[in-house]
Amino acid sequence: MTETSRRGLIVINTGPGKGKTTAALGTALRAAGNGMRVLILQFLKGSWHYGELDAVAALDQALAQTGGPPAGQNIVIRQMGRGFVKVGGAETDPEDLRLVEQAWQDAAEAILSGEWDLVVLDEINYAIGYKMLDAEKVAETLRQKPEMVHVILTGRNAHPTLVELADTVTEMREVKHAYQKGILAQRGIEF
Repeated sequence: MTETSRRGLIVINTGPGKGKTTAALGTALRAAGNGMRVLILQFLKGSWHYGELDAVAALDQALAQTGGPPAGQNIVIRQMGRGFVKVGGAETDPEDLRLVEQAWQDAAEAILSGEWDLVVLDEINYAIGYKMLDAEKVAETLRQKPEMVHVILTGRNAHPTLVELADTVTEMREVKHAYQKGILAQRGIEF
């Protein structure tokens, strides 16, 4: 039997290709444009200044000039980490572990509060894959979320428990990338 009712979805953007965060941000922009309240928590980003931060501020300013509601009332982005974390044999810095744990506490509170219509957990799959966060803890909160709250999780190597729980899973696959030609990351495209 097919379920046709409206409800909050759990969406995962994963895979080795480019576009996981970009797709989530596009959905966040669409949701905010439809009057939904959107919270984007970036689990590991924090030491760099990303273009999406300026985009929300510019949108806020443009809406204020036209008399519309400030975008900040509908869409909020919070960088929760310090940037790159040590992985691959190196011991994870305790401060990075503390920041991920704090980010998860904030995320769980936001999801369960019902204050937000969409919560984006950007790069949470990396935090789980790096053993900085327990996938079952995340799954338990997702199982308890209010009915109409949507949640998007991004990052490579989504945990099988979360994939099973999700309503929609998209795997980005690299076919070709400019890096292969020695072209560096481009402002406005990759960051």
